[in-house]
Amino acid sequence: MATRFTVLARSSTTRARLGRLETPHGAVDTPAFMPVATAGSIKGVLPAQVREVGAGMILANAYHLLLRPGSKRVAALGGLHEFMRWDRPILTDSGGYQAFSMADLLSIDEGGFTFRSFIDGSAIRLGPRECMEVQNDLGADVIMPLDDCPPAGADPARLDLALERTHRWLAECVEHHARPEAQALFGIVQGGVDPERRARSVAAVTSLDLPGYAIGGVAVGEGPGEIHRTVAATAPMLPEDRPRYLMGVGYERDIVAAVAAGVDLFDCVLPTRNGRNARVFTRTGPLNLRNALHAEDRAPIETGCDCPACGGGFSRGFLRHLFHAGEMLGPILASVHNLRHYQRLMLDIRGAIQQDAWSSLAEGWPVLAASSGPPSSLRNPAP
Repeated sequence: MATRFTVLARSSTTRARLGRLETPHGAVDTPAFMPVATAGSIKGVLPAQVREVGAGMILANAYHLLLRPGSKRVAALGGLHEFMRWDRPILTDSGGYQAFSMADLLSIDEGGFTFRSFIDGSAIRLGPRECMEVQNDLGADVIMPLDDCPPAGADPARLDLALERTHRWLAECVEHHARPEAQALFGIVQGGVDPERRARSVAAVTSLDLPGYAIGGVAVGEGPGEIHRTVAATAPMLPEDRPRYLMGVGYERDIVAAVAAGVDLFDCVLPTRNGRNARVFTRTGPLNLRNALHAEDRAPIETGCDCPACGGGFSRGFLRHLFHAGEMLGPILASVHNLRHYQRLMLDIRGAIQQDAWSSLAEGWPVLAASSGPPSSLRNPAP
């Protein structure tokens, strides 16, 4: 297999586990959070800065790279790692969710999606074969199959159809995957919030011996409680010796709940999307840097944070000024802070597992006590 996963330690009070995912471009300590570089770039942040905040693996999106500049062009320019100057592991999402949710969808049938490009209006076909061709061209270390991800509240017939398509398309992706020795193809479990459908999907997906497995189809409109229940029921059914990836999640509380259920990998656009809009994360909860109360505030975003914004001495008052003045440095510093915030959370999670002190995690992260709030965003098109 292209990757190897090793469980190094386990929590005695939860299903959380400490692991290491080895890939052709290096190893990643898990649980790990992957910043999102949708079109091959984490907006406003240099690759060196992404490394400096502690990210070991990032996500790029095959749908966006298919449309622009095209996977063949990326391949001609040396593949995705060389193209975006990132020498560490990369995971590419298949693009099926974006084709369904954000494109002008012309049709969905048993063979895949036909949608209209938002760039030039051309009709594009995305089926299992095309999905694999694009990701084989891009050359990411971990790649995802085409899946059918229905929205929250879909009727039972739609959910059953999505399961059938997802399982059949996975088998076709395995057949068309041309580089299994270099790229690890994970399977995706669907099934909405229904435990029985989730169990059926796990059985079908894990019948194929794959390097890893993902939980898809959550955070598409459900509340935090439904997300946590679904993940808690699904993750333990996945193989113990393979990495488990929760797609598109999420807020701190969602990540910690999923780690406690046995999940290893995460991605979400929240750090950079919020940073560009002056919303920053702290251990005690989010702040809006545009608020007037920060106008003369000399404190950093968060005391004790070692990110370039806080460690560099930039005050909340200065950052507020940057956003109101339309200066691009504001979104950059806020995004870098948020990226570091998530990596600090993952460091503390891994430390709590290593020391078998899971209950201590909440002491350092009061934000985890929040029991309500907006749902996480799954594979949002604007990272």
